[in-house]
Amino acid sequence: MPRTTDGDGTPVPQRLLAAATRLFAEQGYDRTSVQEIVEAAGVTKGALYHYFGSKDDLLHEVYARVLRVQQERLDAFAGADAPVEKRLRDAAADVVVTTIDNLDDASIFFRSMHHLSPEKNKQVRAERRRYHERFRALIEEGQREGVFSTATPADLVVDYHFGSVHHLSTWYRPDGELSPQDLADHLADLLLRALRP
Repeated sequence: MPRTTDGDGTPVPQRLLAAATRLFAEQGYDRTSVQEIVEAAGVTKGALYHYFGSKDDLLHEVYARVLRVQQERLDAFAGADAPVEKRLRDAAADVVVTTIDNLDDASIFFRSMHHLSPEKNKQVRAERRRYHERFRALIEEGQREGVFSTATPADLVVDYHFGSVHHLSTWYRPDGELSPQDLADHLADLLLRALRP
């Protein structure tokens, strides 16, 4: 069982990530100190450095944990035994919902990505590229099968959809008229309409 420094049972890495996420969202990455993070998590600096080498590592993990979930879900959708149109629609809607479910994480990351070290930045870009390539492969599969139009290159279709997803944190409001699933359905339908032959 993971060690904790108090009786609540939450593992130290998760407490550190929760504290960092809250503080980065409230104050910004650059205005949040390591001392504030450890105090909010109720741990020592030694505990932080045991699990994360730096504040940069915390920022990377804020985004990486969401991307890991999204990659696992995309892999499941892509590998499902269903027509490519359904698999793409499900994947397109899912990335919207999972981004909204983790809106603080996405917002923090896109506001603060430039603070990552060159090595971490390169790693994040590779992880995102892997996700986008898997998504693009669904579009290309549908184009080869004649289900989707080839008039627009698959790369441009991917950029179009993820441009919308990556900007959700700038305009989506949980108290707005669209639920996460409603918005996901609309964006997925827009994507499929753009691909119709």
